[in-house]
Amino acid sequence: MSAPTQKHAMQPGDRTEQLQVTVGGMHCSLCTESITDGLEGMTGVEDADVSLAHEEALVRYDPAQVDESEIWRILKDLGYEPLELDPDERFEKEEEDLAAARRKGGIAGGLLVGVSTLMAGEAFLPAFTTIPVYTYAIGILALVTFFGPARAIIFQNGWQSLRRGILNQDLLVSVAATGGLIGGGVGLVTPAFPANGFFGATVFVLAFHLIGGYAAVKVHVEASQSVRQLLDLEPTTAHKIDAEGTETDVPREDLAVGDRVRVRPGERIPIDGTVVSGTSAVDESLVTGESTPQEKHDGDEVVGGSINHDGSLSVEVTRTGEDTFLRSVAQQVAEARALKPGILRLVDRVLVYFVPIVFSLATLGFLLWSAGAWLWTGEANWARAGFAALSVLIMGYPCALGMATPLAIVRGSSEAAEKGILMRSGEAFHVFKDIDTMVLDKTGTLTQGEPDVDEVVSVDGTATDEILRLAAAAETPSEHPLARAIVTTAQKKDVTIPEAYEFDATPGKGVTAEVEHRTVTVGSPRFVEGDGEGANLSPVREQIETLQQTGSTVVVVAVDGSPAGLVALADPLKDDAAAMVDRLTTAEIKPVMLTGDTEQTARTIAEQVGIDDYRAEVLPDGKSDVVRTLQEDNRQVAMVGDGINDAPALMQSDVGIAIDTGTDIAIEAADIVLTGSQITTLLDARGLARRSYRLTLTNVGIALLFNGAGVIAAVSGLLQPFWAMVAMGASVSLVLANSFAGRLIPTVGRA
Repeated sequence: MSAPTQKHAMQPGDRTEQLQVTVGGMHCSLCTESITDGLEGMTGVEDADVSLAHEEALVRYDPAQVDESEIWRILKDLGYEPLELDPDERFEKEEEDLAAARRKGGIAGGLLVGVSTLMAGEAFLPAFTTIPVYTYAIGILALVTFFGPARAIIFQNGWQSLRRGILNQDLLVSVAATGGLIGGGVGLVTPAFPANGFFGATVFVLAFHLIGGYAAVKVHVEASQSVRQLLDLEPTTAHKIDAEGTETDVPREDLAVGDRVRVRPGERIPIDGTVVSGTSAVDESLVTGESTPQEKHDGDEVVGGSINHDGSLSVEVTRTGEDTFLRSVAQQVAEARALKPGILRLVDRVLVYFVPIVFSLATLGFLLWSAGAWLWTGEANWARAGFAALSVLIMGYPCALGMATPLAIVRGSSEAAEKGILMRSGEAFHVFKDIDTMVLDKTGTLTQGEPDVDEVVSVDGTATDEILRLAAAAETPSEHPLARAIVTTAQKKDVTIPEAYEFDATPGKGVTAEVEHRTVTVGSPRFVEGDGEGANLSPVREQIETLQQTGSTVVVVAVDGSPAGLVALADPLKDDAAAMVDRLTTAEIKPVMLTGDTEQTARTIAEQVGIDDYRAEVLPDGKSDVVRTLQEDNRQVAMVGDGINDAPALMQSDVGIAIDTGTDIAIEAADIVLTGSQITTLLDARGLARRSYRLTLTNVGIALLFNGAGVIAAVSGLLQPFWAMVAMGASVSLVLANSFAGRLIPTVGRA
């Protein structure tokens, strides 16, 4: 591939380097253990984190002791396919894998219908089955399935699982399908073996497996789109300014450090840089999580992807390529995917014991009717011995086992959706029941995420409604978020807003207008005191500082050059924020608040909702670091957030929870999405997760009951393969009935 493997030094001066690589060929959560053990057993490898959901490995190693090529060699020796892909190539490969899985599942489904139709003829038109071509037709369909859509399952997944000693569904289905073909082939020359039943069972087990495989690939691809959406925020072009001051639209990739670009009002800033001229308010919520736009002047840094509100800026490029903020966050999200704690799926845990039992009983059946019969009767019954062994292998594939978890999750998810909870990750849904720490982003999670008027203070005796009326009149023509908050508050209070004339706005600072023959100035203290009317703010300085210490943004309203009042704007708490924190504490879940805001603002909000553990001025990489540190202390961590700056932490946490009013990137990085405004539903989701997990256990028990009984019966050498198909249908039907009969719970109560 053209792009280099993602690799960089961990710390300046450190000898440890980091290698992030896509790993093809992983098929179950047991594969992650195989890779981890293989890599961490190498001299010079500090540790390795492997993500099954995203098929990635993140390896930290000492280049003085081990070369990168040796890591690649170990992965290949283990039977996996390390790939060197840049993000765009990775996305293309994922789409190709999804299309291939869809195609294979569709073909297998068609072959299953064909075989079912032919075998139905055996039940309703027995005379038809005496035609030799009937048996050969079913055999051909079995061969087409085996060497067609299931070829990779048998000759790659199954074989590699066998050589690695990994006992998973791929190995089990490969053995069952191979046993079916062998039994069918023997049946063509030995009447004692029902060829139709063996061939039909082969198609059944492979078709069920391939159709289920498509669903798994689809979930994986959808879960990995967060990085793509993150990079899509970067504008594709920029207005480059040459030495003569002429503007030319150029591809963003062509910009170099030192170039200058023009950013007009309403546009996204194309790349990281420093303001060299102009003033504007810039929405940097994607960086800090701070909902209030920040004033930008000469010398201030701006971040690519943030939104320029009301002024024109000239920006000098300071970072390009992989060094930019968005690319850095994309890398952090990708690394967090690999560092996310692995989940040993319930089905994989069961198969660790079930697969050896199946193989052991197949061996027992063969020995019982060969050596055992010879010892008992003096003559080995080779036909019955082979029949018993093959029947055990076919009966041993529990197709309902693979459906046990998805159906329970579908059931739980449907009830969760009724309460405004969307479950995007099945395994994480079940992990949610064990969560003991809830990390909460402040902006948009505990707070509304938008500025609102918190308080209006009179400083010269003017009525507060009059101050609000004049401020709203002056701000009506402005599009600044703080101006819109003032106007909206006045409208909610049914204040009559007069018309303003001679409106003049200074981007990022404030406005001046004529209202009822008076000059009204509304803006930051610095603007009103220095750039606007030159008002003397000394008498109100202490009041301004007091309001700012509570985390509010203070706007001064001056009338004819004298301060008349102060408007304090803040991001208000959600109505149920304190109640949700109280419920977390009652449920013995530790709440931790993270925010990019100042220490004072963070402390104020934490005290209001009752959180003792809070972290202020935390940037994106810091949030995921906090989550990782908690996990290293053996905490089961859920993270709740809604912004781009939360995406790495959402991906890193055991369970990521996003608010649907947040960014698409946060939603794509999350396992659970809350669609309603009430965050107390978090505890409802936890209670539902516990009940869903119990339903999964019941479904697994049903699946194993049928296949377990069938495997034991097959040892007799008398169980026809037709009954394997009957068992598949019966177990799937019972699992379906168990999953969807009634409701999990009448009403989700406290967790």
